[in-house]
Amino acid sequence: MPESVDIVAWLVRIPPLIFALTVHEFAHALAAYHCGDDTARLNGRLTLDPLAHLDPVGTICLLFSFFGWAKPVPVNPANFHHPRRDDILVSVAGVATNLATAVAVGLVLRFTYGWGVWQTQGGAIAWSMLLLLCEISVGLTLFNLIPIPPLDGSHVLRQLLPYEAARAYDRLAPMAPFLLIVLVISDGMSLLLRWPFYWILHLLLGNALFA
Repeated sequence: MPESVDIVAWLVRIPPLIFALTVHEFAHALAAYHCGDDTARLNGRLTLDPLAHLDPVGTICLLFSFFGWAKPVPVNPANFHHPRRDDILVSVAGVATNLATAVAVGLVLRFTYGWGVWQTQGGAIAWSMLLLLCEISVGLTLFNLIPIPPLDGSHVLRQLLPYEAARAYDRLAPMAPFLLIVLVISDGMSLLLRWPFYWILHLLLGNALFA
């Protein structure tokens, strides 16, 4: 029954999605705390509890597409020890955590491919979840690196720009959400990320998994 297959596939997608979003936001909060800002901790975001991080609308969007979001971690740059450096570190922390997750899971799957443990019913479900976790983690890594506010890549770019260029970049920020929407609706986001997405997956998982 196609309906049953769709429901199972949807349910299998939920745990890796929640994990990938949660560790991303937790990494932001942890990095901010170590850089001198305890705003996230005071707001209950220095935790691995998914309920503290998930945005209902953003999570639903990501369940049914490759576009979604969690609740942004509150950060006060005025508390940073070194504002420009620490803004970059905090922004990169979430991306780095997703990338590290993708690498770890991808290599486990690559080097255990063909093991009998994956041939059982429970093993097949675990394999599907881990593969989805790898894919979602790669997707979140690439998506958040796009230098369009408020994505993490925009913070990195802004801090690397000269002062006047950064101010000009800030003036474009109000239009950024509309640009993201246009990219998603027009399939521009998919076209932009498709090649690096599959390239990284092939690199981590090997061609055998895509045969």
